[in-house]
Amino acid sequence: MDNERNQSVCRLRDLTDPCELCPRRCGAYRNEGQTGFCGIADSPLVSSAGPHFGEESVLVGSGGSGTIFFAGCNLGCVFCQNFDISHHRQGRPMSIDQLAAAMLGLQRYGCCNINLVTPTHVVAPIVAALELARGQGLTLPTVYNTGGYDSVETLKLLEGFIDIYMPDMKYSDPCVAEELSDAPDYPRVNREAVCEMHRQVGDLRTERGVASRGLLIRHLVLPENMAGSFEIIDFLAEQVSRRTTINVMDQYRPCYEAPCHRAISRRPTLEEIQSVRQYAVRRGLNVLAQ
Repeated sequence: MDNERNQSVCRLRDLTDPCELCPRRCGAYRNEGQTGFCGIADSPLVSSAGPHFGEESVLVGSGGSGTIFFAGCNLGCVFCQNFDISHHRQGRPMSIDQLAAAMLGLQRYGCCNINLVTPTHVVAPIVAALELARGQGLTLPTVYNTGGYDSVETLKLLEGFIDIYMPDMKYSDPCVAEELSDAPDYPRVNREAVCEMHRQVGDLRTERGVASRGLLIRHLVLPENMAGSFEIIDFLAEQVSRRTTINVMDQYRPCYEAPCHRAISRRPTLEEIQSVRQYAVRRGLNVLAQ
């Protein structure tokens, strides 16, 4: 198994130069300092690393979720609430050794997991750091906290490194995905990615109320049903698992460039949010309590 993981680390490194890590396959030579859509070259930029108590309760436990926020993103969401990190790329460079040390520090602090936030574009150094940290005593579950725009080829190389997949499922309509995230293929790519994630880790499992392994879907309700919420729920119930755990998120607000887009220039109503949550319950999904 160690040899398989080492091969995955090497293959992921190869996929970054020219870069084919994510579905954009931009071809940037990142080891030479080039940047693609994500705006990041070979070294990850880390905005912050520390215990976070605002995540889902199944990730927080008593010690918090050990979040590491990576700058840059392979999506161009016009409503991004963390646009200073994702679009403006605020963060400091970290080497693989420093990243591994940060993970071990979160474990010593008492965090319940290592929560990798927006990892897709820097997954090569992340897995190298995970392998190093594990060799030095890291035992916490790892959370892949992603916007959901991930290629199956890359995800297959993460098998054995990731315990909990937590992807967004943002849209069911390609036209909306293009308008709001500059990713018209998002619905297809996202669904393929979620199926692969579930294949690897299955339904979410908890130990003493804290997630240990499995798939946890995040779905942000948008006004005017711009997200295509009901179609996403149908997909999960019919093609992934009736026991899928989903967080139907109600915290959308028009940030960044969202006020320029009429349909999402307001918050969703309570009725819009409740209709999605109730539909997910009717379809049998495991809907996290708010």
